[in-house]
Amino acid sequence: MEHPRPGRAAAFFDLDKTIIARSSTLAFSRPFYAGGLINRRTVLRSAYAQFVYLLGGADHDQMERMREYLSAMCTGWDVQVVRDIVAETLHTIVDPIVYDEAVTLIENHHQLGHDVVIVSSSGYEVVEPIGRMLGADRVIATQMIVRDGKYTGEIDHYVYGPHKATAIVELAASEGYDLTECYAYSDSVTDEPMLAVTGHPAAVNPDKGLRRIAVSRNWPVLDFSAPVKLRERTRSRQRQLSVSAALAFGAGLITAGLVLYLNRRRSSQSR
Repeated sequence: MEHPRPGRAAAFFDLDKTIIARSSTLAFSRPFYAGGLINRRTVLRSAYAQFVYLLGGADHDQMERMREYLSAMCTGWDVQVVRDIVAETLHTIVDPIVYDEAVTLIENHHQLGHDVVIVSSSGYEVVEPIGRMLGADRVIATQMIVRDGKYTGEIDHYVYGPHKATAIVELAASEGYDLTECYAYSDSVTDEPMLAVTGHPAAVNPDKGLRRIAVSRNWPVLDFSAPVKLRERTRSRQRQLSVSAALAFGAGLITAGLVLYLNRRRSSQSR
């Protein structure tokens, strides 16, 4: 049996308002409406909930109301239909609201050899495809109870507040992460336990409560403000890499030609 290598590091990212600029679940309200999962009234309620979510910090009471609202909204949904809708509309919905700074930070952690883990209170069927699109190594997300392929409206595992910290500690134990060497990023004061359990916490676009904590504990405060269309960014990076590779190849040909010329010249002079 292979045991995890000890002393590894990971970077744990909250999703909503940390990597993307909106609530990941509420962002899909219109595709869910088009797919027949919700009615127009629910779309309007989702838009209002999104506005309230963006306007202020997500305190405990607000997160509990959000949990109750999402549970009621999802009751009876066909899980495969949800997965299909998310897969079909993923880039259209999520691409324009991903923070460029977050994508760069994820890339930097991967370059350092760190695993990247997204930890979100949104549902797994929404978070997992987003995580895959962003190149995350693992996803920890809320799990709904499913019977006969449909959501019952009950939550098996709500990844919120202190439960995020518990999930991180459990994953660190199973994967051999050294939490003192790990990083964590979030925007909400409710994620203070998740941040505090790692050796390198940082507040991203923090609400007032988290900003106070970050300042008092000398945690870095990061401001992400540049959503980027992810596929356009990827294409741009690929073009840059192609140009760099072409230039390097051209420089190699010139160097090889020069070496060959000098060798032939020396050979003719020695005759």
